[in-house]
Formats: sequence, C-alpha cells, structure tokens
Amino acid sequence: MDLERLYREERGRALATLIRLLGDFDLAEDALQDAFATALEHWPRQGVPSSPRAWLISTARHKALDRRRRSRIFAAKRSEIAYLSPSAADTEEDADEDAVPDDRLRLIFTCCHPALALEAQVALTLKTLGGLAVEEIGRAFLVSPATMAQRLVRAKAKIRGAGIPYEVPGGPLLAERLDGVLRVVYLVFNEGYAATSGEVFVRHELCAEAIRLGRLLHGLLPSEPEATALLGLMLLHDSRRRTRIDARGELVTLEEQDREQWDRKEIAEGTSLTESALRRGGAGFYAIQAAVAALHAQAAGAEETDWPQIAALYALLLRLHPSPVVALNHAVAVGMAEGPARALRLLEPLAASGELRGYHLLPAARADLLRRLGRFAEAAAAYEEALALVQHDAERRYLARRLAQARAQRSAPHP
Repeated sequence: MDLERLYREERGRALATLIRLLGDFDLAEDALQDAFATALEHWPRQGVPSSPRAWLISTARHKALDRRRRSRIFAAKRSEIAYLSPSAADTEEDADEDAVPDDRLRLIFTCCHPALALEAQVALTLKTLGGLAVEEIGRAFLVSPATMAQRLVRAKAKIRGAGIPYEVPGGPLLAERLDGVLRVVYLVFNEGYAATSGEVFVRHELCAEAIRLGRLLHGLLPSEPEATALLGLMLLHDSRRRTRIDARGELVTLEEQDREQWDRKEIAEGTSLTESALRRGGAGFYAIQAAVAALHAQAAGAEETDWPQIAALYALLLRLHPSPVVALNHAVAVGMAEGPARALRLLEPLAASGELRGYHLLPAARADLLRRLGRFAEAAAAYEEALALVQHDAERRYLARRLAQARAQRSAPHP
C-alpha cells in the first residue's frame, strides 16, 4: 500500500469530514495525523481495510476523543464527547461516499469566507485542502514559517470567534461566495505561474496545487460554468508553463516560446472545458479569459494569432467585468490587432487615472509600444520606469535587456 499516495488523495476528504464532526481545525488535523501514523504501523501487518478513508476517520475520531478525555475540560465537554463517541452506525455513516463531497465543499467555503483576510484564505486553503506544510506555504509566498503560522492561527481563531458557519451558502449567496473561492484558487495559480517577487519565476508546485483544487471544485460543482471555466483557463496557461523560462533562467515572451513544447493534452482538455463553460454560462469572468487563452494555444505560430478576436474578447471582458488590469490587457491586444499608436491612445487615460500606479506592467507595455513605433528615447524612459517598479529577478533582467536595446537604438545614427 502506497501510504504517501493515499495521504495525498484522502487527506483533504477525511479532514473535511473530521472538521465537520469535531468543529475544530487543529484537533481534526492532529487527530488525522495520529490516525495516519497508526495506519503506517498497523496496515503492513494487518492489511489495508476495505475502506481506508472510513477507517482513518473512525480512528481519528477515537484519537480526538482520547485527547479530550485527557484534557481538564472533560466535564464541560461531556455531552460533546458522547456525541463524538463512534458507534457502529457512525462508522458506517462516515464511509458514506455521498457525504464526502459536501464536506469538502463546506471546508472550501469556510476557508474562503469573506470575513477572513485574503492572505489568510489562501493560506488556510493550501493548508487544509492542499495538505501543504506551513514551511512550504511560507516559502511560496516569501514569508517566514513563523509569520505564516501566525496567519493560520489567526484565521482559525476568527472562524471560532466569529462563529463562521461550516456550510455551503444557499440561494444568491452561493454565487457571491463562489466568486471568492474561485479567486483564491486563481490567485494560488497566478503566484505559481508568475511569482510576484523572488528568484524563482515559475513555482510548479503552486500551479499543480491550484489545478488540483480547480479539479476538485469542478467535480463538486459541475453545473457552475465559472468553476469549469477556471479549470480550463488554468490548464491552458499551464500548457505553456515549461517554455516560459529558458535553460539559463531567463524569461521567454509568448511570441518567442517554442510551441512544439506546449502540452497538447492540457490544451485539448482546457479548450473542451472552455467551450463547455461558454455554452452553459455565457460571458463569465474566467470563461472570457479562457477563450483568450484558447486562441493563443491554438495558433500554430505567433504571427497566426487571431489578435482581432482577442481584442474583441477583452473589450467584452472590459464591458462586463471592468478593471484597470483588463483595460491594460485590452490596450495591448488592440496594439497587436490595430497597431501600437492606437494602443498608446488607450493607455493615456489609464495612466492618468493612477489606478495602476506602482504596477510595472503598465510602463512596460507602454515601452514596448513606443519601441515598436521607433520612439526609442521615450521607450527607454518607460523601461526605466518599469525597472524601478518590478519585483521579480527574471522580469528585471528581461526589462534591463530591453532597456539596453532601446538605448542602443536611440544612439544609433539614423539614415
């Protein structure tokens, strides 16, 4: 029995059920760890039970009971312990596979409750559903293990203190809360796909974890088009992840990537999911972005990219889901479809608004447009502005190379 594989596959499901039964994140996590340790000791000799997950849940409940029995609050917890004490009927209930998806949904919505800070939502989701260690989460988001542990402690305390319900919201609240859940998963993916700072630009483990969570949400909510679209979007982006950094650790732009190395299996699955989401849900935030990603993935070469269609999709996204970042992406797409002069005009009000102040991709986009127009002195100044704002080493080196090229072309004699 591959206990490590079982741990990866069953931990999140078992933990979700235990949190529901015990009402305590820390107790559920500790008890499940004890149950896995017991399995590691007994299963090689006694054999694997017919339902490993039910065995783990039942054993963990016993462990939790023992922990509480040893504590000094036994009398105060008498009624709760009686409820937790597993009977044969309880064990059969735990083995009910139909209850497991509901428990995982409850856990996702609890971890991503809007009462928690966004950083806490991300950390708690990765810890409970992803099974990542505190050290791994802290390393991924460039904070110390102690800082990340404090965030987790505060998040769990907030859940207890505020009485945040362990449930899937119903009615109109579901759509509202689902947006937050999807945002957390996409934030995890984006941090893996293009890290905000540090030496490692692409964090493969975060991309993989976000896709795993996306598959979980899609499986649990198959009728929700945006859950389907988000999974499709992440797969389409992930299909080219391996080509984004070269062997020297340098950033490779989309137009320069080796498309033969893109993952065609992920492209096929991502495109199918995107088409399904578009058919069922219309123009959702993730569905439109996934449609854009599909057009990039389907182009045999950079010169064959359907930029007019991409620009039209971004225009639709901007109208339905306006944001300054979407406006920036729309302007860049227009620049590729209609020429850099038109895109520069679109960027002027965006820069004047100050909404993207401090966002290095705005001056970087402007610099690229100016370079393409042959206005190298202005391009160099924009590259310098972007360099002053960028946080990641790979992007910094890329912008520095572009700046050097712009300066050289600015200084070159003109015919």
